[in-house]
Amino acid sequence: MLTPPKVFRDVVSQPEAVSALLGEISREGKDIHHAWLFTGPPGSGRSQLALAFAAALLCSEGGCGACNSCQMIQTRNHPDVQVLNTERVLISVDEVTEFIEKSIQMPAIGRFRIMVIEDADRMSERTSNLLLKSLEEPPKGTIWMICAPSEADLLPTIRSRVRRVQLKVPTVDAVAQLLVEKYGIAFDLAQSSAAQAQSHVGMARRLATNAGARERRTQALKAVLSITDIPSAMYVSETLAKLAESDGAQLTAEQDDAERKELLISLGVSEESKLNPSSRAAIRRLEEAQKKRATRSKRDGLDRVLIDLMGLYRDVLTIQLGTGGALINADLVQEINKLANESTQAQSIHNIEQIEKVRYRMDRNVKDNYLLDSLAVGFRRKAAR
Repeated sequence: MLTPPKVFRDVVSQPEAVSALLGEISREGKDIHHAWLFTGPPGSGRSQLALAFAAALLCSEGGCGACNSCQMIQTRNHPDVQVLNTERVLISVDEVTEFIEKSIQMPAIGRFRIMVIEDADRMSERTSNLLLKSLEEPPKGTIWMICAPSEADLLPTIRSRVRRVQLKVPTVDAVAQLLVEKYGIAFDLAQSSAAQAQSHVGMARRLATNAGARERRTQALKAVLSITDIPSAMYVSETLAKLAESDGAQLTAEQDDAERKELLISLGVSEESKLNPSSRAAIRRLEEAQKKRATRSKRDGLDRVLIDLMGLYRDVLTIQLGTGGALINADLVQEINKLANESTQAQSIHNIEQIEKVRYRMDRNVKDNYLLDSLAVGFRRKAAR
């Protein structure tokens, strides 16, 4: 394998994917393919790898990580690298239309115009068909980089026009090492955070650096472990919803405040100023966009809770099967052992399957409270036979 340039140093445990991209870059005299699909589970680093590839293509040294071009891409300020990451539950037609219009512009300072779509699985079929037209007739010098959990999340016609780059789940040790080396996290905290995040790099970093996030996660797991009957299940369902909403609100609060301050400065007004109609309209548009982001943030928070619950029941099943495998939630080993002894393997498998079904239905906008109520009731402990 070729030695990876510095821009790839934070891509965790993806040697095959990095090697494939380096091989593409090294083919002298050959055109770079115009469309790429980066697939892999959440937290595997799809967007990070796409941006590292973009930096390597635009850097005169192949991705030194130190030049202005590389630095601008790392901070997402490069004029030739556009990133679409919606604040909504779904990527809208308007967002993709505007993004496509940007793709036909000539590069400003580099060789290519690079268009990165994060979470492309959030596109509807109608929205995907808009993108398909651009992939069929790509503007000269434009390279598309599409990120999604799996190929199945995209239309077959889109899949037929892209080069595929498959990412794997990073190891817990590799994620922990990144937290220690890049963010200065203490080893034990890095290791536990990486395990609890199930190797999701972004979530591991958040757990390692945010005590509130760690506490909310623990509260959610302990609440589920306390379910004994229908009344307690209904109480836990409400608790999970509140914890997810609180987690989402914490994530967006600082961003909302920074955006409002930046907008007021650009308008030349302060919070105490009397606003003219134009300023009021601008602030109203911002508030509407932030409300949409809050909706997605709550939904993402619920999904994180569900992923944590899947990890909990996988730990229970690990104990029941006697595999001796490492637990995701080693800090709750006593509670997990108790639940393992008081339930069956079939019940644990059933619970994991039900969580997967709830995640699927949430993606299709079934009401969250109904789904959580049903799920929590199903978690009632039944005596092992």
